[in-house]
Amino acid sequence: MTEASTVGGSTMTEEQLRRRWKLRVLLGLMFCYLFYYTGRQNFGWAISSMSESLGYSMQQLGFISSAVLVTYGVGQFINGNLGDKYSARVMVTLGGLFSLVLNWVTSFGTSFWTIFAPWAANGYAQSMAWAPGSRMLSNWWSEKERGVAYGWYLFAAGSSSVVIFVIGAGLAAMQLSWEWMFRLPVLLLGIASIVFYFVVRDKPEDVGLSPLQSDQHTRGAAEPEETSFQRYRHVLKDWRFLLAVFSLGFESFARYGLVIWVPVHLMGPAYSDNPMAVWIGVALPVGMALGALSAGYMSDKFFGSNRSRPIAILMGLSMVVLALIYVMPVEWIGVGIVLLFLSGFLVYGPHSCYWALCPDLMGRHRAGTATGVMNFWAYVAAAVSGPLIGLTIDSFGTTVLFLILSASCALGALVILPIRR
Repeated sequence: MTEASTVGGSTMTEEQLRRRWKLRVLLGLMFCYLFYYTGRQNFGWAISSMSESLGYSMQQLGFISSAVLVTYGVGQFINGNLGDKYSARVMVTLGGLFSLVLNWVTSFGTSFWTIFAPWAANGYAQSMAWAPGSRMLSNWWSEKERGVAYGWYLFAAGSSSVVIFVIGAGLAAMQLSWEWMFRLPVLLLGIASIVFYFVVRDKPEDVGLSPLQSDQHTRGAAEPEETSFQRYRHVLKDWRFLLAVFSLGFESFARYGLVIWVPVHLMGPAYSDNPMAVWIGVALPVGMALGALSAGYMSDKFFGSNRSRPIAILMGLSMVVLALIYVMPVEWIGVGIVLLFLSGFLVYGPHSCYWALCPDLMGRHRAGTATGVMNFWAYVAAAVSGPLIGLTIDSFGTTVLFLILSASCALGALVILPIRR
């Protein structure tokens, strides 16, 4: 008796079993990723306390924040390809557990290098989830519904930012030391990783179902026996895919500029007389979560699974919103909440479309490799943002952040335009 018949019962058709399992896999992946950022985006909430207690400049802390992004990007390049060869179920679980341990090791650091080293290693641990998880989704969801599936996946990732922003704001309001930012939130990731392992399966064949049919619009579909070198070669020579990669780099620069430095802005001198202002920042990840879900749905339902058009539209609008935040007086708290929500919605929204482009352009058998290459460049760009923005803030204050990010969004919108499908 197959696992599928055990789960669904003998009276269920294969299509009913497939529907049940692909929803189970999506929900399991979403649940795990709901807590993944507790092991990485907690750093932004620790920066102010670390600066005060350790005496580091914003530029120094920017280098530490960039360490996790560099190793995360390198890990994406490696683990994306491994996700096409090995079990995403195992890789995602191990990544979450390794991240839990490395966060605790970071919390006991007493010098620049004893913090820098484990935090850099944590970046690689965190990189073991996204690309393999994306490959898992492409095994279960077809091209015509993949934008929606990736949208929900990104919704969970955006909601993970909400989780860490709420926890971080709460711990900041309690005035706990920076060490606890690395110890408490990440416990949720450990639990979620274990649950994930027992809930999901890598592909339909693992539960006795037939594999998914080939995508209609995929160009140059790969064969399962393709070597790692061949997958990398095909991915790196496709000009449409490379344009999408560069566009995501500009988007990622803006995204991590917001995630890491908005808490610093809200805890800075402009809001020193209002300690509760840190809660304003929660509007940012809420917007991110809803934006990711909306853009994926938009690309499938209104643009015929064309991903580049909604990317260009949302990135262009985010350029305008971030410029408005730059010129907005800090006293306009209500307007600031709305604009932060919109910036999160518009900057993070295109993510589901970027990831859906990977199997759309390169085929399901290269989905992990393509996702890893794309994410590698995204985090190289994000890593550059750390010391660059930190140095600029040291010189001009935190408000200049939004002008820099506005320009990055404009470039991201321009680069994606030549891609039609």
